[in-house]
Amino acid sequence: MVDQPGEQGQVLPRYAQMPPGVPSLIDMHVGKRLRQRRSLLGLSQENLGESVGVTFQQIQKCERGANRIGASCLYQFSTILAVSIAYFWNIPSDPQTVGVSETVGFSENAQSSFTTDTMACRETLDLVRVYYQIAVPEVRKRILKLARSLGVKPEA
Repeated sequence: MVDQPGEQGQVLPRYAQMPPGVPSLIDMHVGKRLRQRRSLLGLSQENLGESVGVTFQQIQKCERGANRIGASCLYQFSTILAVSIAYFWNIPSDPQTVGVSETVGFSENAQSSFTTDTMACRETLDLVRVYYQIAVPEVRKRILKLARSLGVKPEA
């Protein structure tokens, strides 16, 4: 990483570029958030693609981070998925305050938090969607109580 002089002589870090074919962590994060919201709403990639005028393959690439999502498309996604644009930018760590890695522009902590988000797992999304499809609130409460009891680690 090479530092460059900024305004009034301050030195600004220069972020390293990713090698060709390697998606950036930011693009991957925004794609995960897109997939998360789409899945929670029960939309297919094809349905979402039709809504914005792209193919489902393009949605797949956006969700993987292989394709960057432009500002106008991100606005369309936020409108269709009924979230603010800020929803997609709910980034786990601020690279300016945590530290900068020469390889991707993020600290080790930021990198690991991008990859270990359990709320973005398909299993979690399916569970949440199915849970809220249960119409009877009392049944949902019982299932939540059961899940909590099963999640308790036994004492050694």
